[in-house]
Amino acid sequence: MSGGPRRLLGLCLLLLPLLLLLLGARGGGAHRPGERAAEPGAAWSAFQGLKERLAAVGTLSRRYWTLFSCHVWPKDCDQDEEAAEELQGWNLPLWSQKYLGILTKWYCSFQDCCAGGDCRISNNFTGLRSDLSIRLHGQHLAQKLVLRAVRDYVETPHPDKALALSFHGWSGTGKNFMARILAENLYRDGLRSDCVKVFIATFHFLHPRYVDLYKERLANSIRETQQHCHQTLFIFDEAEKLHPELLEALGQHLERQAPKSHRAETPRTIFLFLSNLGGSAINEVVLNLLKAGKTREEITREYLESHLQTEIVESTDSGFGHSRLVKENLIDFFVPFLPLEYRHVKLCARDAFVSQEVPYTEEALDEIAKMMIYVPKEEPLFSSQGCKSIAQRINYFLP
Repeated sequence: MSGGPRRLLGLCLLLLPLLLLLLGARGGGAHRPGERAAEPGAAWSAFQGLKERLAAVGTLSRRYWTLFSCHVWPKDCDQDEEAAEELQGWNLPLWSQKYLGILTKWYCSFQDCCAGGDCRISNNFTGLRSDLSIRLHGQHLAQKLVLRAVRDYVETPHPDKALALSFHGWSGTGKNFMARILAENLYRDGLRSDCVKVFIATFHFLHPRYVDLYKERLANSIRETQQHCHQTLFIFDEAEKLHPELLEALGQHLERQAPKSHRAETPRTIFLFLSNLGGSAINEVVLNLLKAGKTREEITREYLESHLQTEIVESTDSGFGHSRLVKENLIDFFVPFLPLEYRHVKLCARDAFVSQEVPYTEEALDEIAKMMIYVPKEEPLFSSQGCKSIAQRINYFLP
């Protein structure tokens, strides 16, 4: 977008709250017939109050504009250190984020929001960093690992293989939520993008007798999506339930490939495998570390990696650990999702209230958190369902 239209839009966004403020001040300051005019001291106090409000509105408007521009022109924002600092530690409430998304979509419907290339692809790493730190609770390891891995991969000029990330942890710990946040920040239309495909093992590949048909359909879907998008995202939910032959067929897409030309843009493909496999091993290690006096934030990947991979490989209930994806090291990173504690469940409940624009109290958050079952029985620390079903539970508090 050229500088002129962008500046004009920015000026409009900056002046709108200011105009509303001035109209409100004017209406509040006028006196009706028969009323006494304000004393000079009161007038000066009102002027000082207006001055402070103008300064606050100016700061807020500038932040709104910065946040909006980072959504619409993420590459410019990533290169603008001042813009990144402006948003550091500040974000919109969840309900405001929804309206910001509507505004962005409306604006991009009649004005290109990318300087060139494929406008379906946004790669908004400023937004990704913000969303992971604010919206995803209790997953400091996954936040850092996924952000770094995806950013490094996308910014590599000529990657020689697809990026494969395998998410592991109990149900409700945020694996699907993380995948959704990734899609929302890498693609303009999020999970609805033409460049994103989601497969659920127990839905798309339900019957083992049709595995040959599934393999053909999967190969066609991957090939056609890659032909239409130079950066694609494939998400496999319940990956531990994928048929062994499907896992083997996926191997060829994760192998290292010799780049055809260093001049042409190399296609990029990201595979996400979401699985409950390894959740018990993760929970056991975390529980023992907490009992030993470590804080949750002190837990690093090194404590979990060997235990997680051992459970994946030794599992007799799934062929995932015995597939070539694992045996031939085609998975780039195994990402552990830690079990969620009472405080994290409260944060999920708060987010659910805010997203539905329903007022809440601390008592309501505690009541919802207490509805969950916590394990182990002798020392109940972790929610057995994570944050799953939290959104449905707030229906009990609706008028």
